Amino acid sequence: MQHSMTGYGRDERTSQNLLIKTEIKALNSKFLDFSPRLPKELSAQEADIRNVITDKLKRGKVMLTMELEMAGDGLQDVQVDEARFKAYYDRFNQLTQTVNGHSSDLIKLALQAPDVVKQQELDPESLPVKDIMVSLNAAVDKCIAFRKKEGEALTKKLSEYISNIRDGLNSVEENDESRSENIRTRIQKNLDEIRDRVQVDENRFEQELIFYMERLDISEEKVRLKQHLDFFEEVISKEECAGKKLGFIAQEIGREINTIGSKANHAEIQRTVVMMKDELEKIKEQNLNIV
Repeated sequence: MQHSMTGYGRDERTSQNLLIKTEIKALNSKFLDFSPRLPKELSAQEADIRNVITDKLKRGKVMLTMELEMAGDGLQDVQVDEARFKAYYDRFNQLTQTVNGHSSDLIKLALQAPDVVKQQELDPESLPVKDIMVSLNAAVDKCIAFRKKEGEALTKKLSEYISNIRDGLNSVEENDESRSENIRTRIQKNLDEIRDRVQVDENRFEQELIFYMERLDISEEKVRLKQHLDFFEEVISKEECAGKKLGFIAQEIGREINTIGSKANHAEIQRTVVMMKDELEKIKEQNLNIV
């Protein structure tokens, strides 16, 4: 079963009076594009965090946000510089009086002034690193579950598109025998019309006819296309995170369809080829979402 590159996971837990918030968002990307937003206290763990993301999420644009907040009586860690607050308040009050303004918002303005209110910084050495990594892994696992669910829908669509191409191949096979016979009949008719006027070397004509029919023969292309379709279905049903491999197989499918179209010289087969190309474009578009 394939996984979508679109995913979301969130985890929130408390450890040692610390609230740990982890959020992961994943979008489409050709490669792994990891963008972490971490508190500075986790700088030492960034490499380990990156390794978890790389090992588990593989591909996609992954945006990670982790926040650490004091829980419970954490408000005790908020510090107010009373001297600085009073200085700001007095200065704002003086300015207000010079313009005969209202002083009702001065307390709020003074509290919001630079360096008045500070929160005690966390000590990196005392962080519950184990629980922080547990939170990270929990969010990643939820993101993977989200991707898997989305991937089920993508896998179903891809299977439908492959089935439609297979139906097209069956139609091509049904029309191929009559196509070859019509070509032979048309060539023979044209030859009969000019036989009385032009001397024809029968042996040479037969050789040229064989050569011409071989150029129009699509037997090998039909066999290879069937093999590619079988391989595609095998991969989407038995392998996980095979987006790149499916992309390569889709290229091979397209090559065989194009060759059949260029050799066909048959209206019904040409219409079928157009349909198969349309289904293949849908496959390529959806495959961009596969991990």
